[in-house]
Amino acid sequence: MSLAIFDLDNTLLADDSDYLWGQFLVDQKIVDASYYAQENERFYQEYKQGQLDIMEFLNFSLKPLADNTLENLYQWRSQFITEVIQPILLAPAQELISKHQQMGDTILVITATNQFVTEPIVNLYGIKHLLATIPELVANRYTGKVSGIPCFQEGKVTRLQQWLQDTGYNLKGSWFYSDSHNDLPLLKLVDHPVAVNPDDLLKQYAEQADWPIISLREQRCPVHHFK
Repeated sequence: MSLAIFDLDNTLLADDSDYLWGQFLVDQKIVDASYYAQENERFYQEYKQGQLDIMEFLNFSLKPLADNTLENLYQWRSQFITEVIQPILLAPAQELISKHQQMGDTILVITATNQFVTEPIVNLYGIKHLLATIPELVANRYTGKVSGIPCFQEGKVTRLQQWLQDTGYNLKGSWFYSDSHNDLPLLKLVDHPVAVNPDDLLKQYAEQADWPIISLREQRCPVHHFK
């Protein structure tokens, strides 16, 4: 039994849930449309280029949580999951998760996207373990601040190591699936790194390191890397 760790956005999903949540807030007129759409796009491009200031982004992305009641947020999130997320779930991703479960592996999703957005998405895949950036919640109200270390780049490694210490799991025989060069610190840590529909920088690195490169956008999931 080993850990099979998955990134979420553009790995288990056919798009980025953090970016799409921002667009949803714009579409629903919950935030100022022109400003929010422009900033959401800027941060997304900086993320893809490996230049994202994670704290600046979180100050931006968590503000709508602080500006609204939990009741409204849960209602909007439910609509978001139904209308935006369910159409971009990937059958080959579910197949790959199932294969690891059949092998007796423990499934863990680790994502920079905040827990409010990602928890119900991970539940759709039947995954129990999630490490995500945690929005601070005080007296049933989000504060707009982060609780603990953001789950991004080296922060993913720090959060994972703490989780391993707390749970007793280890990285012997571990897998990590990701699309992004931002995840190279964690990809280098596991026994079986796998690039999934990788961005250009990760694709280049994976080719040089002779890591498996797979797609979860195809009709069926390639499983040759299990052999």
